[in-house]
Formats: sequence, C-alpha cells, structure tokens
Amino acid sequence: MNLDNCPRCGKLYAKNFRDVCPACMKSIDTEYQLCSDFLRKNKGADITFLSEETNVSIKQITKFIREGRISLIGVPNLMYPCEVCGTLIRENNMCIGCRSKLIQDVNKSNNAKSDKAKETEKVPPSATAAYRIMDRRERN
Repeated sequence: MNLDNCPRCGKLYAKNFRDVCPACMKSIDTEYQLCSDFLRKNKGADITFLSEETNVSIKQITKFIREGRISLIGVPNLMYPCEVCGTLIRENNMCIGCRSKLIQDVNKSNNAKSDKAKETEKVPPSATAAYRIMDRRERN
C-alpha cells in the first residue's frame, strides 16, 4: 500500500489511481458540478467570470477543460490561459506565438548541433598529409 501526502490539503492518504485524497476528490467533484451547472445556465461566461461566480480557481477550471470534463463546444467565450505567456486560448497548451517561438528555438538548437558535428568531422589537411607521408615511408 503506497502512502502519499495530498497536494491540495497535505493529509496522508492511501494512494490509488487518483492524485488527491478522497476528501479533496469529493471537493473537486463538487467544484466541477458547480462549474458545469453554471455553464449550462450562462453559456456566454468567460473563465474569470466563471471563477468569480463559482469560487473555483482558474487553474482548476483549466484542468477540467484539459481533462475533457468541461467542453468548450457551445461556450464561445470560455478560454483558458497559455501555459507559457498566459494569453487566452481555446486549444492546445500554448498559443500560436509561443508555439512558433519554441519551434524556432528547437530548429536553432538542431542547426547548431549539426554545424558542430560537421566541424568535428572535418579533419585538418595537415593531419591527413602526415599520414600519407608515413604510409609512403613504410612502403619503401
């Protein structure tokens, strides 16, 4: 039996397939129900209004969206923050700007690595000439 401290309340609990204790799990389910009921009645709500009216944190609402428990279909104003810059988005984890910057950084890193590999592969001409001279000497 694995024991762990609940990341939400700090209590010791028997770890199962959930990452929080049973009491916090009930609390999370209650928060989800509050959000779900509120969105059924207020389809034009955004994430800050939803958070203020239900007293559920934006982080928890974002987690519900990413888990697929809250659908963005039929709720046109509901968006969640980009993980990098905080810009409100409706899909993925990062906004388009942060994603393109990440891709550019990865490409730069890969290009630098390939350039470095090419430099190490190049053998200076003086080194190859020395081997040729030695080979000629051994043949004679």
